[in-house]
Amino acid sequence: MALLFIMGVLLVFAAIALLAMAVGKPQAQGMHRSLAVIEAMSTAPSELTAELDRPFAERVLAPMQGRAFKIGRRLVGADAGERIRMKLDTAGNPAGWTVERVIGGKVIGAVAGAIGGFAFSALLGFEATTQIVFVAGGLFAGFFAPNLYLYQKGYDRSGRMQRDLPDAIDLMTISVESGLGFDAAVQQVATNTEGPLSDEFARVLREMQIGASRSESLRALSERTTVPEVRTFVSAMVQADAFGIPIAQVLRVQSSEIRVKRRQRAEEKAQQVPVKITIPLIFTILPCLFVAVMGPAVISIMGSFS
Repeated sequence: MALLFIMGVLLVFAAIALLAMAVGKPQAQGMHRSLAVIEAMSTAPSELTAELDRPFAERVLAPMQGRAFKIGRRLVGADAGERIRMKLDTAGNPAGWTVERVIGGKVIGAVAGAIGGFAFSALLGFEATTQIVFVAGGLFAGFFAPNLYLYQKGYDRSGRMQRDLPDAIDLMTISVESGLGFDAAVQQVATNTEGPLSDEFARVLREMQIGASRSESLRALSERTTVPEVRTFVSAMVQADAFGIPIAQVLRVQSSEIRVKRRQRAEEKAQQVPVKITIPLIFTILPCLFVAVMGPAVISIMGSFS
């Protein structure tokens, strides 16, 4: 019995040793393979590691956006590129926004919106019909989200240009009357002011420096904006340049007219206030007033009947 016990103990230890060797060998091999891969990557030529050294956006997001652009180009139509380019010009060409990215973003936004709508409706436990409605709503919202963003950016930028134009024309008028030329007066506005109007005048000067005529640069400015006052100003400057009319006189007239239009626009908005305040007055202020005035009387009447 003692001999059998000793043999059993030895067999157990032998099995443990074999198991440790069987487990440790793959780990050692895996470790050696990992070290070999790291060494190969560190000693590999730069041409082989250039693909892995590129940022995630270039390796994954850029090809995805390229495929989305190919799909979106078939969906939005042939003239969509020109229309989107006009919207980008109106919005001031935000950094990183191109026609290709906008079209690709519409497709990616549509897919993301559909997935988000499905996940939201499934999380709330809606029925299949309601889930379809949420998916369709998310798809349309994601598809038109870039357009809404560009529209809002263009609207805000046009409003800022409309507010800054009278002061800019006054500065140009003073500069021209003090002896500067029109180009130098535009340079004064581009240098001493800030905002989208200053950026547009700086772009006009750059286009003139690379060889475009004054009329062509001003007409390009008119095409990049939807502000009526800017287009009127550009038209007057082009006509004055073509017919030889004194610039200072034209600038003085334009300044006076634009200030009158700004005053009229302010009066128009002031007249719209009573109409716009009607809805919040009816649905928010009057109910609170009725509760404060009629509440005690209603409570007293209910107490009398009870």
